[in-house]
Amino acid sequence: MTLVGRVLVVGAGTMGRGIAQVFAQHGWEAALSDVALGQVQGAETAIRTALERQVSKGALPREACDAALARLRVVTDLEPAQQADIVVEAVTEQLDVKLRLFRDLDALAPNAAILASNTSSISITAIAASTRRADRVVGMHFMNPVPAMRLVEVIRGLETSAATTERVLDIARGLDKTPVEVRDAPGFVSNRVLMPMINEAIFCVMEGVATPEAVDTVMRLGMNHPVGPLALADLIGLDVCLAILEVLHRDLGDDKYRPAPLLRQLVAAGRLGRKSGHGFFGYRD
Repeated sequence: MTLVGRVLVVGAGTMGRGIAQVFAQHGWEAALSDVALGQVQGAETAIRTALERQVSKGALPREACDAALARLRVVTDLEPAQQADIVVEAVTEQLDVKLRLFRDLDALAPNAAILASNTSSISITAIAASTRRADRVVGMHFMNPVPAMRLVEVIRGLETSAATTERVLDIARGLDKTPVEVRDAPGFVSNRVLMPMINEAIFCVMEGVATPEAVDTVMRLGMNHPVGPLALADLIGLDVCLAILEVLHRDLGDDKYRPAPLLRQLVAAGRLGRKSGHGFFGYRD
């Protein structure tokens, strides 16, 4: 059964705006919240531009575009949580920030509402423990760019109920995504496998084995990857990659997850990838 209702997406960055767009396109009344007014206004403009681009390419009917935009609203508070059927958190990858937010959402949202996190690596069990509804807290890890990528990792915490998991799996299918259920573990499946590859690619550059262009060419042409690991790291955000690797290193206690010093250096310099205009490669958009 496809579920359609009201969703609040918290965090109007790249992931949050993509999540809100997908929900709105699939019939949900979608509110997108961020503490910064400029951030939500920019997100609204980006979503409108993305939908208009689909219309211009003939991939989306004009009426569907207009209907999706009519279902979307942007706010700078959490008030829409009071009527939400599900809340999807997409804020910065810091545990203390997420814990504070989930406590606030728990107090505002209806008792039956599901609280989901788009975290890339942080424990769903730890997040759920900050609420009084651990059975209705779940991971809903979308991939970037959200409108184009089919996968959603649905992460079941220690206390997440079977009913919650099944409902979120069904919601993801209704968004035309392919959900995969995984258990709560550092990095889940996607980043536990992906991040060591990206990290090793960074070590290759740091040690002078090859240039970023050469590393990515080897992986694209030799391993048939659609995009090289360093370009992918730039797309994800080098700060996000660093945060995930730090979680893996700390929580699994294995030095194979130790972040490359070059990654730390680039993040410290503000070279975060596409979102800052420069990472391993330069970007003009």
